[in-house]
Amino acid sequence: MQGRTKTGINTDAVKYQPIKMRQPYNTDLSSKEWEIIAPILPKASKFGRPAKTDFREVLNGIFYITKNGCTWQNLPHDFPPYSTVYFYFQRWTRTGVIAQINRQISEQVRLADGREETPSLASLDSQSVKTMDSAGSRGIDGGKKINGRKRFIMSDTLGLAIGVMVCPANVGERAGAMRLLESLKYPLSRLQKILVDKGFSGEDITQWVKDNFDCIWEVSTRTEKLKVFVVESKRWVVERTFAWIGKYRRLSKDYEFYENASESFIYMALIRKMLRNLTAINS
Repeated sequence: MQGRTKTGINTDAVKYQPIKMRQPYNTDLSSKEWEIIAPILPKASKFGRPAKTDFREVLNGIFYITKNGCTWQNLPHDFPPYSTVYFYFQRWTRTGVIAQINRQISEQVRLADGREETPSLASLDSQSVKTMDSAGSRGIDGGKKINGRKRFIMSDTLGLAIGVMVCPANVGERAGAMRLLESLKYPLSRLQKILVDKGFSGEDITQWVKDNFDCIWEVSTRTEKLKVFVVESKRWVVERTFAWIGKYRRLSKDYEFYENASESFIYMALIRKMLRNLTAINS
């Protein structure tokens, strides 16, 4: 009876039974997408024990949560343990890895589209969203009557995010835009103009952007005589970026306690879209 328990189960057979591959989710990385993102991930340390974590599956888990909006504890069991996935999400958020992945893939998308790596024209806008009661910080946007947080996104003319910043909704447009620009971790040497709507107007910020970034802060204006909706040339692309992230359930509200976690989920949604576009271009 060696190798059998009291219930009659052959433990040797269970031990050596081959592991079945899990069924794929539509948010999983394809082989081509993994080849793009893998070199950007941090290299394993030469010291200590070799890492046993499958980073591709960790990313698949983060993409699954971003798209479907479930809690970390409800991550399907065929992914790595949710605590492992959450640990790396926190680490990559804190160390700027997720923002770095967004930047490098954005550069690849621009090059594939026949453009320079960095943009010369950008569009910046904000979006106020409600938060859960567990949010660590929030405020009231008096204009939109929303108690929550405000998302600031600056995108290029393709709608790719140059920078993302999340703050309480009571932060003003100009103050939030300045915080976003100050938070950028890499230089924008080619940037010549930033397009905004009239909510960002003001001589103080216009001069501040000129002095600190040597570019033009241009407020787009509409023709007041027209009573119908008119697309504001080139500034509308950031609105499309907000529409893209709106398709991800985790971003339907701000569910995060930390503001930088909210920023990372925005980046992850855009990274997922860019990877699909990039592999479609190269196929």
